[in-house]
Amino acid sequence: MQSSGIRVYDLTPFTLLDFPDTPAAILWLAGCNMRCPYCHNPDIVFGKNSKSFDEVVAFLERRKGLLEGIVLSGGEPTIHKDIVSICQTIKDLGYKIKLDTNGSLPKVVEELLQKKLLDFVALDFKAPKEKFIDITKSNSYENLLQTLAIVVQSHIPYQIRTTVHTALLQEEDIQKIIDTLVAYNVEKYFIQNFVDLGKTLQKLPVQRKVLKQNFTSTMKIEYRNF
Repeated sequence: MQSSGIRVYDLTPFTLLDFPDTPAAILWLAGCNMRCPYCHNPDIVFGKNSKSFDEVVAFLERRKGLLEGIVLSGGEPTIHKDIVSICQTIKDLGYKIKLDTNGSLPKVVEELLQKKLLDFVALDFKAPKEKFIDITKSNSYENLLQTLAIVVQSHIPYQIRTTVHTALLQEEDIQKIIDTLVAYNVEKYFIQNFVDLGKTLQKLPVQRKVLKQNFTSTMKIEYRNF
């Protein structure tokens, strides 16, 4: 097989947790354009894509019939210069693709959807507008809203989710996000309590209170890790 020259960070060969109802592998792509303090993948955020994608392709060829999907995660996968080629190769092998994204590059997400390269999108809604730059160190809030609209209108399965550390986000912040999502006709929202896995991008204070689960909305809300 001729070398593609594409490099990725790493591959997790099997997961039943990351792609709903789909046995999958996780393809990790290094680098991120945000600096969320609670991020538990600093090695990937600051790492380099040094693994040959050809190795991944060879693995996927061997796993046909055993795996059904690939999760593209990071870091932020959409900043990878070869993301379209990566997705096209994976689809040509017969796999479904789930994209984990922070929504900062709506044109990339739109291109992937227009080319029918995505089967599921998980979109991280990091913070309301007032706190977005402070938490993410990125001014891409309006881009996030564009991506949100694109994903909702795409008619493929998706999840919108927020990770909450109550030193960073409070109930009123989550309510603002909920109001925004309802305005965009989102039907379901996942609120994830921060879980300390022993490594974060920045040192965080102890989470001294847990977010109250008393939000009311026409949108269904699901709580994780509470």
